[in-house]
Amino acid sequence: MPKTDHRVTLTPTKVTGLKPAAKGERYQVMDAVVAGFGVRVTENSKTYILRLRYPGGGASASRREIGKCSHLDLADAREKARRWRALVEKGIDPADQERRDREAEILQRKTTFGAVVQDFIDDKLSTERKGAESEREIRRDLLPAWEALPITEITDLQISALIKAKGRKKNVAKSKGSGGKVGARNLLALIKRFFRWAVAQPEYGLKVSPAANLTATAILGDMPRSGARTLSDDELFALWRAASRMPYPAGAIYRMLCLTALRLNEVADASRDEIKTRDGIWVIPAARMKGKDGGKKQARPHAVPLTKDILAVIDDLPKFKGGKYLFSTTAGKTSVWVGSKYKQRLDARMLRTLKALAKVRGEDPKLITLPPWVNHDIRRTVRSQLSRLKVSEEAREAVLAHVRPGIKGTYDHYSYLDEKREALELWAARLMAIVGPKPDNILSFRARA
Repeated sequence: MPKTDHRVTLTPTKVTGLKPAAKGERYQVMDAVVAGFGVRVTENSKTYILRLRYPGGGASASRREIGKCSHLDLADAREKARRWRALVEKGIDPADQERRDREAEILQRKTTFGAVVQDFIDDKLSTERKGAESEREIRRDLLPAWEALPITEITDLQISALIKAKGRKKNVAKSKGSGGKVGARNLLALIKRFFRWAVAQPEYGLKVSPAANLTATAILGDMPRSGARTLSDDELFALWRAASRMPYPAGAIYRMLCLTALRLNEVADASRDEIKTRDGIWVIPAARMKGKDGGKKQARPHAVPLTKDILAVIDDLPKFKGGKYLFSTTAGKTSVWVGSKYKQRLDARMLRTLKALAKVRGEDPKLITLPPWVNHDIRRTVRSQLSRLKVSEEAREAVLAHVRPGIKGTYDHYSYLDEKREALELWAARLMAIVGPKPDNILSFRARA
């Protein structure tokens, strides 16, 4: 067994064949291919080494371990030795470089899209009423595509391609909103929001949002608008009947939409402290109201007169101890998120009623359909009905909480309160006439459906 260093052309077979050193002793076999590279052998181990004058180590050479022979094959060990020699020639200590590389790798793992978006979910979405819905979108649509990518390497082209693909996808799973232009637009809005948040966190190293200049219209084109859709009297009858039979909270919310012409979230997020029974009004704070023209004008508080029909819905709601929200699935602790599943159930019930009405009239119920409609169409329907009732333009706009132009729209959210009350009472009387009892055989048709 050799007792002194000597140079040979190391091969895997030669490394494997090196005999263990005597107890308490060691020896080295140096490589003839890479200067300073070799194997140190002890009683229990074999280790690849590199003997060099390292930066900051003085004039004499020193030996450093490259790796255990049991964990590193010869070719990789030689390559590592060559990299170390190249660094030393540049005056760089390989230990310092490896430490920097490890830190960069750790930082990269912390700044992948998957890691950063998890921070976004934990820090932001976990505290928001709609946070769970947004998290589902992220996990369904974004993580499969970008999870392992560094946050700084995601480009506007990647985002645009993903949104276009989603826009082309048919919305088969309607309850999940998995495709179509509406789903694609919503997803783009979520992406833009996420990247704005990430830019504001300096630890991620993202200076500019890759989604900053992307717009849904440029990527997906204009959305078809359903501005002319109003519900017919039969559809109103079916809507009210369906809402009256749907369990809390969805049924009560849809009845309230019919009576108030409010937007969906203006009703769904209502809290007990907004109801001023003594004053006969429900005051929705400005923070929950939408300004005119998509929010370009500042929103104002909105006072809704508490007509007897509105109060009847409110009085019938459950009373939660310690919970302030009127419409809730958490005992009033949070307001309910009215997702697409509620609307689908409502549509199904409405269609059954419309088919029953057709049968009563002697028509073929198989030919009856319910044309697509959205929740906002209820507001449009109420406004149209108010026009039929000869309610003034100003009162109609006040009922819908449209901000009036100029100084008139600046002061006193109690303005037109009497006119709004009269308009809503007229509308409630008209609605009750529309949704009044229909022939009993509607029930028997539904029972067989």
